[in-house]
Amino acid sequence: MDPHELVRLDGPLLVFGGPYSNLEATEALLAEARRRAIAPSHVVCTGDVVAYGADPQAVIDLVRESGIRVVMGNCEESLAAQAADCGCGFAEDSACAVLSGQWYNYADQRIDAASRAWMGGLPRRLDLALGGRRLAVVHGGVGEINRFLFASDTAALEAELAPCGADGVIAGHCGLPFTRVIGGRLWHNAGVVGMPANDGTPRVWFSLLTPRRDGILVEHHALAYDHAAAARKMRQAGLPEGYEAALETGLWPSCDVLTPAELPQRGIRLEPGAVLWPTDGAAAAGWPRVA
Repeated sequence: MDPHELVRLDGPLLVFGGPYSNLEATEALLAEARRRAIAPSHVVCTGDVVAYGADPQAVIDLVRESGIRVVMGNCEESLAAQAADCGCGFAEDSACAVLSGQWYNYADQRIDAASRAWMGGLPRRLDLALGGRRLAVVHGGVGEINRFLFASDTAALEAELAPCGADGVIAGHCGLPFTRVIGGRLWHNAGVVGMPANDGTPRVWFSLLTPRRDGILVEHHALAYDHAAAARKMRQAGLPEGYEAALETGLWPSCDVLTPAELPQRGIRLEPGAVLWPTDGAAAAGWPRVA
């Protein structure tokens, strides 16, 4: 018996991650979906609806009212359980851990009981049928909700894909957009909309997966929004200065989680790109290029 219910989709799928309590970015993303005439049933969020930004409750309300599909992130898991921290998986003595304690307490004090119940009821995995392929949507890793996986982690990605019971995985958590095709299987991360991609620009990222006769076209798109307003509200709320500055500079306040391969890419502007995941199992180039 298949433990994961399969949702069948017949058209383009819009994927995004990490609204992160950033109301302006979330509004812009949902407006982009409407502009492209993509129905809420074909929009998927990879979790962490609440995190760094100034509007945790407003973002939850907006996402719930939108009718889009959402998988549980570690932030939802922690807030639903009223845990002591965000469960992000940061090293205990890292700058990320120190900063996360501040925004987590802020968010924890500002969301209502109905929101916690909704978070606790979100699926940890969502399986989609698209273009003749089965895709498992998770937050971090297939078996570990807060596992950081990056484009350069070929062996780790391969190990995650092997037992996943799907043709490919759509994930989030790491904050950086990328697509890899490994042994004919897809690992796709759309990036997040609540925080820039550490590329020195304030833009945020989403993706479109479109079935075609020759495979599934995976397109990475940048999104501009009113980042100045979002940063201003974070300052007014007294949230960690590093994250509000990141909305404007496009540079993360700490890179503790990055691998040695991803670290040198800090501040290098990403350009939108696409990857064809071919039906015939042929090799496919990834995006962005892995050094």
